[in-house]
Amino acid sequence: MTAAKPRVVVLRALGLGDLLTAIPALRGLRAAFGQARVTLAAPAVLAPLAALSGAVDDVTDTGALYVGGVWARRQERLNGQGRPPGAAEPLDRALHGADVAVNLHGRGPQSSRLLLATAPWRLIAFEHRDVPATRGLPRWHADEHEVARWCRLLAETGIPADPGALGLPRPPVPSPRPGAVIIHPGAASAARRWPPSRWAEVARALASSAGPGRLVVTGTAQERPLARRVADLAGLDAGGVLAGRTGLLELAALTADAALVLSGDTGMAHLAAAYARPAVTLAGPVAPRLWGPPPRPWHRVLWAGRDGDPHADQPDPGLLALSTAEVIAAARAVLDATSCLAAARGRKAWG
Repeated sequence: MTAAKPRVVVLRALGLGDLLTAIPALRGLRAAFGQARVTLAAPAVLAPLAALSGAVDDVTDTGALYVGGVWARRQERLNGQGRPPGAAEPLDRALHGADVAVNLHGRGPQSSRLLLATAPWRLIAFEHRDVPATRGLPRWHADEHEVARWCRLLAETGIPADPGALGLPRPPVPSPRPGAVIIHPGAASAARRWPPSRWAEVARALASSAGPGRLVVTGTAQERPLARRVADLAGLDAGGVLAGRTGLLELAALTADAALVLSGDTGMAHLAAAYARPAVTLAGPVAPRLWGPPPRPWHRVLWAGRDGDPHADQPDPGLLALSTAEVIAAARAVLDATSCLAAARGRKAWG
């Protein structure tokens, strides 16, 4: 690294779950470059959680890149062809000239080219045949868990990173609903969205065991109509719809104190894993061995065993193969198990 102004720039211009699965790698970079300023290039909306991780100093917004980011990631992983809308735009000038640029975004070529265009002194990335500057760098393995992938990239570059370092500290805000049973029906792609009528059936079944006012439906502001539909179909009070009413730190606080988190394979499932909260995750087109939570007794993953297209414009057939009865049974089993564990420790299960 240059002596004048040590700076590390990390590209991970994706979503909430993507940030959370990269936390162990980001912490490895933080430890390796302790005197450097670590800047994360990501959507600005993720800045509060990135700061909470303690792994980065600041976030430079890549909102325009994120519009094409999901597409870019898919193309890079499948065949490395094409150029997504927005991905050709150069990164912010503030990111130029870093001592180290780290590609935690994808295998390339687009993402690695974006970083190389910022003229860093050193690039850490996976090798891609279409990017000569990456020749000799670590190889991409398609069948690898997302957390392990980025830790391996660093390890093969001489930087230790612990895949188990997923935890987050509690945010400095109170939970809007302590002890909640959370239903999070949304996801970035339709392929990972279980039907709202099924979520409503699960909500009806769990409402009484959750306790008065403790069953809530979460989501972004854009997902509020979906959350309201689930609540309406379930006969829940409108006050239980928290979608669009919580910032990212409030959502983290809600999750940190939750009794149970039910969701698809999306950012909310990774947030539950970060806070080691009881959870039931519905995996659809992507196998849990690639994106699932760590193996813990309080986190149940349901999967029909079918791979699919995670970016399809309709619910994945494997996701639809999961019945409401399976989800309800899994939720009750997790709640019972955590209640027994809490009793053994001499405290209440729901705080």
